[in-house]
Amino acid sequence: MAEGTAPKAGAQKITLAALTAMVIGSMIGAGIFNLPGRFGQATGPFGAIIAWLIAGTGMYMLARVFQALAEKRPDIDAGVFAYAKSGFGDYMGFLSAFGYWLGSCLGNVFYWVLIGSTLGNFFPVFGEGNTEVAIAVSLAGVWIFHMLILRGVEQAAFVNSIVTVAKIVPIIVAIVAMIVVFNFDAFAANFWGGADMPEKTLLAQVRDTMLITVFVFIGIEGASVYSRFAQERSHVGSATILGFVAVTGLMVAVTLLPYGLLPQSGVAELRQPSLAGALEAAVGPWGRWFISVGVLVSVLGAYLAWALICAEVMFAAAKSGDMPRIFAAQNRNRVPSAALWATSLVISTFIISTYWSYDAFNFMLDMTSVTTLLPYLLVAGYGVIVARSVDDYRDAPGEQMRDLIFSWIAVIYVLFMFVAAGLEYVLLVAVLFAPGTLLYVWSRREQGARLFTGVELAIFVAVLIGAAVGAYGLATGLITP
Repeated sequence: MAEGTAPKAGAQKITLAALTAMVIGSMIGAGIFNLPGRFGQATGPFGAIIAWLIAGTGMYMLARVFQALAEKRPDIDAGVFAYAKSGFGDYMGFLSAFGYWLGSCLGNVFYWVLIGSTLGNFFPVFGEGNTEVAIAVSLAGVWIFHMLILRGVEQAAFVNSIVTVAKIVPIIVAIVAMIVVFNFDAFAANFWGGADMPEKTLLAQVRDTMLITVFVFIGIEGASVYSRFAQERSHVGSATILGFVAVTGLMVAVTLLPYGLLPQSGVAELRQPSLAGALEAAVGPWGRWFISVGVLVSVLGAYLAWALICAEVMFAAAKSGDMPRIFAAQNRNRVPSAALWATSLVISTFIISTYWSYDAFNFMLDMTSVTTLLPYLLVAGYGVIVARSVDDYRDAPGEQMRDLIFSWIAVIYVLFMFVAAGLEYVLLVAVLFAPGTLLYVWSRREQGARLFTGVELAIFVAVLIGAAVGAYGLATGLITP
């Protein structure tokens, strides 16, 4: 079981409000500003409603699993990967930690691509976010934030709380403006899918929205990851639910309201960040500027939160022996400095790689979503294991069946997300997981521990086969990033 490092005596703990802000700050980043365009390309309002019902239900169940595990297993810190290890063994715990860390790194790369794309609206030299200038600016930003975070986790979390408030304002303004000019006739014309859009089944429409819904919900576990800093353990579950409810309402509004301003084809053609174009359609050119500034503030704040989470996950995994012990090093401000250096270097490498990507924006978004699905699946699976345990519910037997149902629905939802993602992305994730296993081998040798059990060896072989197929697809052009 993972053991977090207790803060030093007298160190300030994170309050419920700050934990909730961490969840909201982690979830409201780049994704919410891109919802109109991504949904417009996939479906009309009816399909969007169905998609949000599926995504909202699935993620709510996952949020309830995090809440139940925080209450029933308070001995487990750092949440995401620690639950996987407790329920499914050392190698699956490592894959969960590595996958979550890697997905977070890819998400941070996406943030910098979006910053470049947003600036490209006004300065053509930034293009779609992966030109030489955009990459240079992104790399500078990565290392500026790196130095800020090294000054202390609590200080950075405080900055994130302020930024969270600041970045919600443009979203609220956009929602209110779109409500004021909302045209019910336009919405009704789009409701079943725009007449000027390619015809496809409702299932296909909903499936095409699934990865973006996963992306915008990533961060729901932010309070769980920072459980070791919470003033009270019960605040972890409360912050998770409060953050989920607040952000879901904003995301549904941002998705549906543009259909009352433009035909679906117009929504689909909006340049990212598409909320800027939607507000421009409602209020004029100043709307694009206003949202673009909001995007820059939002994404920079989200990057701060996710850089913290990346380092914290790797640090906690190293403390528990699931990553090489070098990543457990901390500086005098109690920041996991070695883990942060590794995170910043990997993010920088991926940023440079976007130069050769055909569609860096959507590719990084979708890869982030798929990479994070495995940790979520293992958390949901562990929720099933805990909910079946009589000992964990001896004091509250009436909650056991409820939590078991929630956990199974969460498992089914995440499996559906894998199917919706498609085999191509699953193979690409395997391409990254296979070499990542070298870190697991390193840590096991440091401990003199057995490398794999029989089941774990079979899982590793499956990862290798998937990586080989994925590498072949990349080499032959069957898979294009």
